[in-house]
Amino acid sequence: MEPDPQGAYVLSNLAEVVERILGFLPTKALLWAACVCRLWRECARRILRTQQRVVWVSATESGSSDSHSLVCVLAEELEKVHVLPQTVLYIADAETFSGHEECHSHGQKKARRRNSKETAIALEKLLPTRCQVLGLVTPGIIVTPMGLCSNRPQEIEDGEAGFALLFPKMEGVKIQTFHFFKDLKTRVFDESKFAEAGLKNNPDLRVVLLFGYNSWKSGANRFLHQIVNPLNEKSIILAGGYVESFTSLTSETDIQASESCGVVGLAFSGAQIQSATVLLDQDVTDEKTAEAAMQRLKAASIPEHNTIGFMFACVGRGYQYYKTKRNLEADTFRKFFPNVPLFGFFGHGKIGCDRIVTGHFILRECNDIKDDLLHGYTTVMTLIHLGSTKASQF
Repeated sequence: MEPDPQGAYVLSNLAEVVERILGFLPTKALLWAACVCRLWRECARRILRTQQRVVWVSATESGSSDSHSLVCVLAEELEKVHVLPQTVLYIADAETFSGHEECHSHGQKKARRRNSKETAIALEKLLPTRCQVLGLVTPGIIVTPMGLCSNRPQEIEDGEAGFALLFPKMEGVKIQTFHFFKDLKTRVFDESKFAEAGLKNNPDLRVVLLFGYNSWKSGANRFLHQIVNPLNEKSIILAGGYVESFTSLTSETDIQASESCGVVGLAFSGAQIQSATVLLDQDVTDEKTAEAAMQRLKAASIPEHNTIGFMFACVGRGYQYYKTKRNLEADTFRKFFPNVPLFGFFGHGKIGCDRIVTGHFILRECNDIKDDLLHGYTTVMTLIHLGSTKASQF
């Protein structure tokens, strides 16, 4: 075919047309297109700046390969997403991410030990090199299936499951990962490390999600208190809990950290961020009392667009706690928040309380007494609204 000189001229000179066409490409293809010429590179950069929508990839069924199903799904879905991840939080079930799985070979069953480090390497190789990655392994998963924000969230207490939240660079929002571990040589924690992680002298700090690991180690609970107590301010939302382990290779992973106890997490800063959290304690034992707790969260009036829900539940709750009624807490959340995707895990001790951060408004009267943030046999429900920018909406 003869080349079209008019088409070549348009695609080489008219930025408006080029930008319109490139806007239909998923991000990975867009980055390849940016290598064609200077005009395409500039158009691609402008498009990337508008892609501020948080995206998630979820796996809710066992895969057929040797890799965890989240690795397989992420490899496929990253080819389609329209964001460039800057920060990624992924959580997978402990049993199949780093435990035993059954393989079928020549008609016989045999157990194969999955190596958590190998699985984490495979997963993180899929992500951009400069991306901050925090990976957690937990006994159970709470996840919203891919597609619509209104999809029914699932409490998966057994079986293979996982999700990855992909946070792009967002105007007015800063997300930082952090990792503190107990120094085996000293009992004193250096609080100056808080400033490096954006957790101190940061007036824009709004939300801290923090997760303890190796809770069975001597001094783990005391160390968690050393981290949580300085952050227990009325103007900051704190939520999280103890996990089975962390696997992120972009966090500190030296021998001392793995052999000790520690805390990893995400710090969300930005004046436009709004957040709220409520505690479902041991008095919440049925659908009626769960709805009452969710009504408290609804009273915060957090906007639903561009908002993420987190559910951190104790392994002692779930369908057995509610007399074999499955998915009760996730379904109750969906009833009150029909357009907010929900993510989280079943783990050990929980971190959180009833608290709202929207400007200077607090859910209950502010007093000088510190909130009790560490709990057992509870669920913490959290909303994080990342701003009302039109380009950032789900």
